[in-house]
Amino acid sequence: MKKKIIYFEDLGIKKYEDTWKYQKKLFEDIIQKKVKKIHCKKAGYLLFVEHPNVYTIGRNGNKNKHLLVTSDFLKKINADFYQTDRGGDITFHGPGQLIVYPILNMDYFFTDIHKYIRLLEEVIIHFLKYYELEGVRKKGKTGVWMNNNDDVDKKSRKICAIGIRMSRWVTMHGFALNINTNLRYFDYIVPCGIHDQEVTSLKKELEKSISFEMVKNMMKKSFQYVFNVDLINRC
Repeated sequence: MKKKIIYFEDLGIKKYEDTWKYQKKLFEDIIQKKVKKIHCKKAGYLLFVEHPNVYTIGRNGNKNKHLLVTSDFLKKINADFYQTDRGGDITFHGPGQLIVYPILNMDYFFTDIHKYIRLLEEVIIHFLKYYELEGVRKKGKTGVWMNNNDDVDKKSRKICAIGIRMSRWVTMHGFALNINTNLRYFDYIVPCGIHDQEVTSLKKELEKSISFEMVKNMMKKSFQYVFNVDLINRC
């Protein structure tokens, strides 16, 4: 089976608002081509980015309950806040965290939103194997956690949050994987609206700093493998 082709772009460090606008531009372009029935050889885009400190909350998230600090406090810790158009509740993005935004025309793949989310989780689970770590799903929840080895008394440790938007079978937003992230910023929210869980990072699990460039390379390989695509750099 011939592999689908996706444009890849590494945005480096970029503000959340600017990246959101860029996502929407690519998202709307795909939708308009679908409406006009213009055939595209490429199945979409894959963006990598790091954001400066920012909290985002999904369209159905509960800011009053899950953001635990005031606007003045956010200014003190140099963090922005945005209500977004994705699914999911509140999360944190910051330096040392790899954000992955697939903007895909799902007509090239399948039209099943739940299957799509499960495949995003599979990308993370596949990626973690490069570091000899076992990522797991939790029933009824979205994202990837670290395996507790059946220790029921040990808190769940979430390493990756997922929140997407899908319209006319085109996706945007995506997932955030904690690599060398300053986890202190998660203390000021109820991450993803889930109580009684911890947030972890690759650095915390492996007890050493991680090469961010290596992470990007491995993540590209995992995405290509799970979605059966080829990535070409977008100029």
